[in-house]
Amino acid sequence: MQSDRPGFWDVDSGSICIGGTDIQEYTLESLMDQISMVFQNVYLFADTIENNIKFGKPDASHDQVVAAAQKSLTAMTFISDLPDGYDTVIGEGGATLSGGEKQRISIARAMLKNAPIIIFDEATANVDPENEDKLQKAMEELMRDKTILMIAHRLKT
Repeated sequence: MQSDRPGFWDVDSGSICIGGTDIQEYTLESLMDQISMVFQNVYLFADTIENNIKFGKPDASHDQVVAAAQKSLTAMTFISDLPDGYDTVIGEGGATLSGGEKQRISIARAMLKNAPIIIFDEATANVDPENEDKLQKAMEELMRDKTILMIAHRLKT
């Protein structure tokens, strides 16, 4: 049966709990606070690298953003090579970045949010083979002590 919460379906029997609390007791906003998503097609805003990473946690400090980029293993490397580093403004949809760079920003964003549930939806599908191993390592760091839902067509992923 469909829920009153847009985009979600309620269970017909039983329950789904997060941390022992039935999701029926969550508001949509508080439920979404529990989930980070890394999609195949990353959407980035025409804004700075830093603000794109802070999207899931707008009140984060610069030091927290840098720490999340460092944890994503490879995001820090390409960000430091940009003309204005974290203050570099990227084009709408991240048009000025490669697919792998967009994914690294998305993983850094998820690390900064630090939600207990991570959804990976074909997160490495648009990444070149050279960067896939790096992204896999970053994803392993992100997944530590989390509940993971992984959607992938490639068995290796």
